[in-house]
Amino acid sequence: MTGIICVNKDRDITSFGVCSKLRGITGERKVGHTGTLDPMATGVLTVMLGGATRFLDYLPESDKSYKARFSLGMTTDTLDITGSVLSECEVSVTRDELEAVLEGFRGEISQLPPMYSAVSVDGKRLYELARQGAEIEREARLVEIKSLELTEFDGKAGMLEVTCSKGTYIRSLIDDIGRALGCGAVMTALERTRANGFSLDKCVTLDTLQQLRDSGEGFDSVLISLESIFELYPKVEISSAQAKRFSNGGALDLKRIRQSVKNGACRVYSPDGLFLGLGSADSEKGELSVLRLLTKRD
Repeated sequence: MTGIICVNKDRDITSFGVCSKLRGITGERKVGHTGTLDPMATGVLTVMLGGATRFLDYLPESDKSYKARFSLGMTTDTLDITGSVLSECEVSVTRDELEAVLEGFRGEISQLPPMYSAVSVDGKRLYELARQGAEIEREARLVEIKSLELTEFDGKAGMLEVTCSKGTYIRSLIDDIGRALGCGAVMTALERTRANGFSLDKCVTLDTLQQLRDSGEGFDSVLISLESIFELYPKVEISSAQAKRFSNGGALDLKRIRQSVKNGACRVYSPDGLFLGLGSADSEKGELSVLRLLTKRD
């Protein structure tokens, strides 16, 4: 089975746990997810199956969208409600004051990855070090908050709707907002509503997938084609002879391709519309080389 299944992840299961359950439900041994969600988070988790897992390292950059609930007047070691409380205080914040602070977090911002995260430092995950009680220096990274809207607020708790670049930590964003307000803040719930170009309406639950298996219906109704995740890359159609060479790992002469090909990654198709894999065009070398092939076995 080769393709993509978008899972609406439940709370209190890891992204790895979702993949493990999918292996059991589908019978497909090769399963991998994109964009880890914390156990407390729900929503869009894009899962690649079979031959699609070979393409995990070549996914195009894409924005992600979230609905995040928060509470003011508290900080924790994990930056969310599941952690150990570090501080608590009374809250006196108006909606206008909060809106004014939010303005400073729109656009490109510098963000420090939380200690409880999967970021690797010297070969070790930060969360592994955090569980040992260690706190190490982390390098801040630039992320972009493309939209940030306050949709609910009662004076202490509320909800934000966020669209952001890859690598943004919503827990850190909320913690930084709390620091800017001077009272602290923690994330209390998180739902990812869009990732890799897929929204919640494309997602199915693990329970639904189990029902499809038990009924004998199969997974065709929920399996998304591999090439759909690469629609941001331009499409290049090649001749039969070129398709044979490309499928054998050979680079193609750009001058012999009947269409203009921009530098960078592209989707490569045979004359009969068969997706062959991803190529990389280089005008200086004058060639279209193979990035990753979708083999016949896939």
